[in-house]
Amino acid sequence: MVRITDYIQDRGLNWYVENDGTSECARLIVITYGKCLYWIGGEKLLAERGDFVYIPPHTPFYGKCVPTVFHEKLVFAFTWTDGEERLPLFPLSQGIRSRAGCYELCVERLRAASTEWEDGVPYAHLRMSAAVLETIALWSRELDRGKETDVSMQHAEKMKSYIQTNYRDKVTKEKLGDSIGRSPNHAASLFRRVTGQTISDYVHAVRMRTAAYMLRESLLTIAEISEYLGYADVSYFQRVFKRTYGCPPSGYLSERRVRV
Repeated sequence: MVRITDYIQDRGLNWYVENDGTSECARLIVITYGKCLYWIGGEKLLAERGDFVYIPPHTPFYGKCVPTVFHEKLVFAFTWTDGEERLPLFPLSQGIRSRAGCYELCVERLRAASTEWEDGVPYAHLRMSAAVLETIALWSRELDRGKETDVSMQHAEKMKSYIQTNYRDKVTKEKLGDSIGRSPNHAASLFRRVTGQTISDYVHAVRMRTAAYMLRESLLTIAEISEYLGYADVSYFQRVFKRTYGCPPSGYLSERRVRV
């Protein structure tokens, strides 16, 4: 089992960290904006948005900002018990960085868990441990499979871009296939393989992020937001929202800013 020992959200232009390698904790680093530099065991790594970085225990490293480039990242320090050692990352004796197809899915889970951690929600440490372990498992699956071809990654990005533009409408594998010039089944298979999500799951995730923002920042009712996002059935929208964030939309509505 993974046990979280520390969580930090780093951001800014003047960040610097150095570790002499005496720590017994491993680190999972998720770059969410910009880019930064790491030297891990003497090897230089440039980490950018969309990248995961793993630093094994007892590994000396230091990192710093790229000059004039703002960056943001999530950093999880953790240990693990027997049973997880079969995951390909854990036996490594050197750091690794790679672009993760499962990035959006994992960042959403990690952000939700870290918010609960910061708010002191009961059992938040278990939720964060689960989110970190899930991230490592999905990333490990990608590493086992090998690096996707540039064409596959480009096609996946095109499909994600199409969804970002058209998420309020019905998004089908036929439409995504047309967007990359491939068959519907090929598009659906490629999308799931690269992102770790089905097309439907990805569309729901984009809609839910928008819903969370609108519940806090807009003046629309839950029913109006549901309709805006393409959900004809309000009760279904509420179920999807609760499944995603662990609370009904009304929980976010109560945090809506009061406008004078």
